[in-house]
Amino acid sequence: MAPIRPISSHCYRGSQTWGSAPRPVGSWLAIRADGQVAGSVSGGCVEDDLIRRVQTETLTRNIPEMVIYGVTQQEAARFGLPCGGTLRLLVEPKPELVILEKLLENISSHQITRRSVNLASGLSILTAGNRNDEFVCTEREMQTTYGPRWRMVIIGAGQLSLYTADFALASDFEVIVIDPREEYAEGLDRTDITFVKGMPDEMYCSKSALTPIRQ
Repeated sequence: MAPIRPISSHCYRGSQTWGSAPRPVGSWLAIRADGQVAGSVSGGCVEDDLIRRVQTETLTRNIPEMVIYGVTQQEAARFGLPCGGTLRLLVEPKPELVILEKLLENISSHQITRRSVNLASGLSILTAGNRNDEFVCTEREMQTTYGPRWRMVIIGAGQLSLYTADFALASDFEVIVIDPREEYAEGLDRTDITFVKGMPDEMYCSKSALTPIRQ
């Protein structure tokens, strides 16, 4: 299947939530003018209305703008937002394809990357991110960090560990496998998994082997 290319596309990102929210702040939704959709900002609550806005050209600005859902209890109920939740979304009508492709490349290679969007112009830049970066949205700028924010340390390099690692990688974890057995190291030929040869308790407590982060 060919990749979705922007055709008068709009990108939505959750910039703030109040009450219960089905998707975390920073979630993406991309909508093309022909109706193709990728991602989600509400788990299905407001996506149909956003598609309608794009297809009926309700959103006509060429620079980013904010859209709010669930301001009143009646509106929250109409869109099915749980427990009176409210969503504040940033609309990017002309996302920079080159920046997004580079961001996707960085995410695919498990690089932590921070994207900053100028809300006045819509221009964005990419910089090196940190696991402890917080989401930021002001009147001038939105900053979001992408990449593996969590680390999974797996003890033992058996087949079950590799299946577990695949699930963790799909959930955007950095995966480290610790095993003292040389024969398992030779069989673990994976560039997306870090293998540490040694006793688990020694390696896990060693700052030289594992940089402490949020576990």
